Amino acid sequence: MTPTDRVRSVVPPYLLRAVADADAFPRAASAARTALASLDTVQRPKHEHRVRSQGVSGTVDRSPQRTISDAHGTTTLPGTTVRREGDPESGDAAVDEAYTGLGATHAFWLEVFGRVSIDGAGLPLDATVHYGQDYDNAYWDGSRMVFGDGDGEVFNRFTIALDVIGHELAHGVTQYTADLTYQGQSGALNESISDVFGSLVAQYAARETAEQASWLIGEGLFTAAVHGVALRSMRAPGTAYDDPVLGKDPQPATMAGYVDTTEDAGGVHTNSGIPNHAFFLAATTIGGNAWDGAGAVWWDALTSDAVTASIDFAGFAAVTIDAAAARFGTGSSQHTAVQEAWRTVGVLD
Repeated sequence: MTPTDRVRSVVPPYLLRAVADADAFPRAASAARTALASLDTVQRPKHEHRVRSQGVSGTVDRSPQRTISDAHGTTTLPGTTVRREGDPESGDAAVDEAYTGLGATHAFWLEVFGRVSIDGAGLPLDATVHYGQDYDNAYWDGSRMVFGDGDGEVFNRFTIALDVIGHELAHGVTQYTADLTYQGQSGALNESISDVFGSLVAQYAARETAEQASWLIGEGLFTAAVHGVALRSMRAPGTAYDDPVLGKDPQPATMAGYVDTTEDAGGVHTNSGIPNHAFFLAATTIGGNAWDGAGAVWWDALTSDAVTASIDFAGFAAVTIDAAAARFGTGSSQHTAVQEAWRTVGVLD
């Protein structure tokens, strides 16, 4: 499978491998081995690179069009349709959380950036829940969201965290805009952008300011048996978990800790901590609602023709700095905050 064909999953392979080797969690270990195998066997459909639209005409239906399906513990997609747009709550927590999360994500993109669904043209939002047996992941396959129920020992069900839903659907937004190659630094940017906008979806839904937000990705996914609070921390990469069985969160916060590896498509889930931290620094320095400040800058960058599919950290940093100057003015506090954020994490001198 080429890097472009990989599914975009929220739990990184390095964490799944740690769970797979954990004798203390036999059920979780078996589930993690299955999830790891699926990363190599589940392929997302090929997609066409789409225009970088920031809005659509009034003829497009701007309301969400959600369909939730149930795989009933199988790995057959899409499964049985169990809730459509406008249907009442089903009483199944995973079904209803997925439905609500898709709606909150749709609302964020429409109300903040005027984007109708993830493709900017009203794409229906489809999701499948109860995928596999104890499946330890959630992923975007190029056309739908897929949620596992977790193993109950290490991971809870994956519909719990709104930022995870926002993260995975942001992979779809990236697919239809910059289409960043899922390898090396461009792949780490792909993952980081999903963390950025996944966090912003949750912040917008809760109406949290940058100062109020936790900046955790996947908070609530770990069970009480794990010494950790989330999969990743944008505030302090490398501190999300530190467990005697699973090990320590390996994400670096600066280029001084950059991991040069061939695993995980060149460390896309590991090194994403660096641009994640840059965004956190810019957002909290600017203050207020992060979607109005740093979030708007990152959105302008993502939809800029200056962002190529293979862009590296330094290239993306330069585009965000230019975007901040264009939106807020050269020498503005926002412009300075973005520059200083990239300098602090060591991407720029």
